[in-house]
Amino acid sequence: MTGKPRVMVMTTLRPAAMERLARDHDLQRWDLAKDRDAFLRDHGPGCRVLVTNGHVPLTRAMLQAMPDLELVTCSSAGYDAFDTQALAERGIALTNTSQALRDDVADTAMMLILAARRGLVPAEAHVRSGAWGRDGAFPLQRKVSGTRLGIVGMGTIGHAIAERAEAFGMSIAFWNRSRKDLRWPQQDDLVQLASDSDHLVAIVAGGEGTRGLISEQVLQALGPQGLFVNVARGTVVDQDALIATLGDGRLGAAALDVYEDEPNPDPRLTGMPNVTNYPHHASGTVETRDAMAHLAVDNLLAFLDGKPLISPVDLGGARKGAA
Repeated sequence: MTGKPRVMVMTTLRPAAMERLARDHDLQRWDLAKDRDAFLRDHGPGCRVLVTNGHVPLTRAMLQAMPDLELVTCSSAGYDAFDTQALAERGIALTNTSQALRDDVADTAMMLILAARRGLVPAEAHVRSGAWGRDGAFPLQRKVSGTRLGIVGMGTIGHAIAERAEAFGMSIAFWNRSRKDLRWPQQDDLVQLASDSDHLVAIVAGGEGTRGLISEQVLQALGPQGLFVNVARGTVVDQDALIATLGDGRLGAAALDVYEDEPNPDPRLTGMPNVTNYPHHASGTVETRDAMAHLAVDNLLAFLDGKPLISPVDLGGARKGAA
């Protein structure tokens, strides 16, 4: 025993953040253990804080092995793999890093809209392959400026997407699970929002509460000229319906950063010519990943110092996932 606060580490943070974490804490490296179940049984007691990310499952049984746990600090925005009901029952606080990746994810949403509407991927291939000189001009694409954007999920990142879309002269409306008093109109009918939009961006929280929220009816309402963009979680869209509507022309196109089966998404979806793919990398910049890791440590330090948490998650209703 070192006398330092014991911290269970379930994910390796970025180097500078790990150095901060190791400096004044007794780190229990579950992330490096060969027998993780045994490690948790042996080293879980006495740990008041757990450092992890949303890709590492956190089950009720795992939590039971940490009877002294008071805080889970998550270095990602999403926490779909956590048993949030068990956290709520135990009164264990949870923090995440949505505010740190706000800008990068919003930038990526706009990038995907532009890439899909202007045919960036096939156009690049048209130049690279020599088809431009051999076969002539690339086909005309679709305009983005001045179009209609529907946003599903008006949290921190949804708000940032709306601000960027305004710079493109887009008209904006949104759907959200709770009421929001904002300058953009809120549409309570998701099918109607899709019908009124040229592009529909999903940035709603993941988890069971939103599984299949983007249904076949919503996708069909978006229509044969519509674009569906997903920077939320693969589970928020009915994937079979997405494949079907893209395949038969009821939906025009999709641009996806997230998929139901990662990192091996369904090739029926990713191989479609009207799908623009990105590998769940919306927050994937050096600057943002560093900021996410440091925010996870900052939350830990605030907790141990008896200060308010910087980015707490409201576990009311124990909803899983985060935008």
